[in-house]
Amino acid sequence: METVSENKCFGGKQGVYRHRSAATGCEMTFGLFLPPVSGPVPVLWYLSGLTCTHENAMVKAGAQGFAAEAGVALIFPDTSPRGEGVADDEAFDLGQGAGFYVDATEAPWAPHFRMESYVLGDLSDLVFAAFPLDRDAQAITGHSMGGHGALTLAAKSPGRFRSVSAFSPICNPTESDWGRKQFDAYLGSVDAGRAHDASLLAAAGKLGLPLLTDTGTADQFSDLLRTDTLKAAVAGREDAAVRMQDGYDHSYFFVATFMREHVAFHARHLCP
Repeated sequence: METVSENKCFGGKQGVYRHRSAATGCEMTFGLFLPPVSGPVPVLWYLSGLTCTHENAMVKAGAQGFAAEAGVALIFPDTSPRGEGVADDEAFDLGQGAGFYVDATEAPWAPHFRMESYVLGDLSDLVFAAFPLDRDAQAITGHSMGGHGALTLAAKSPGRFRSVSAFSPICNPTESDWGRKQFDAYLGSVDAGRAHDASLLAAAGKLGLPLLTDTGTADQFSDLLRTDTLKAAVAGREDAAVRMQDGYDHSYFFVATFMREHVAFHARHLCP
C-alpha cells in the first residue's frame, strides 16, 4: 500500500492511499479518516455515486468533523476500477466511475468490474490489517449509486453491518434506467440484477438492520430513484425511516446538510 497523502483533520488524520487489488486487477485509490481517539475504532463506509471518485465525499460531504466527535473512522472507496486496459464507455453512467457495486460477469467488464468483492473483500482485508479499526463495529452509507450500493451490500452481508443509511439512493434499479442498463451490461440481464435491488431485497426480508434514507423533494433524478418502492417495502418497521426532505436536490449541498444526522444515527449503533 502506498501513502498518497495524509493531513491532520479535526484532530485526526485524513489519508489517501493506493494499492493493487486482486479483485479488480488494477490499482485502486481510497480515502480513510481516523478520528483522534485510540483504536480499534468503529467504521463507517461511504460509497459514492456516478462519476465520483474516492475524493468527492471526502472533500464535500463534511463528515470528518462529526465522525471525530463520535470517534468513528470513515472509509471512502472509489466507485470503479480505473486505468489503462480497464473497459469504459462514453456514457457517464456505465464503465469507469459507474461500477454499481456489483461483480460483473459479462465481457468486457468481468475482468475488472468486481466492486462488490473489492469493497467487501480486498479493501476490507487491507484496511483492517493496516489501520486500528474494529471489524466487529461496521456501518455503511452512500449517495445515489452509492446509496444503492450501501443498501444492497448491507442486505447481502447479514451480520456484518450494524446499521445502513443512504442519501438519495437508487432504490429500485431493476425498474429504472439507472439499473436496467447497467445490469444488462455487467450481469447479462435485468433479471440477474434482482439480487442487487434494495426494494426487492427489503421486501424479501433481507434488509432487516436499522435503516435511514433521506431524499430531497426537489431531486432532479427522482423518477430514477423510485423512493416510494423502498418506502413501501419497509412500511411498518419501527427501525426503518425513508424520509423526504422538502426542497432539497441531488447535490452534495443536500448530503452535507444531513450528514450530521446520518453519522449520529450510525454512532448510536456503533458506539452503544
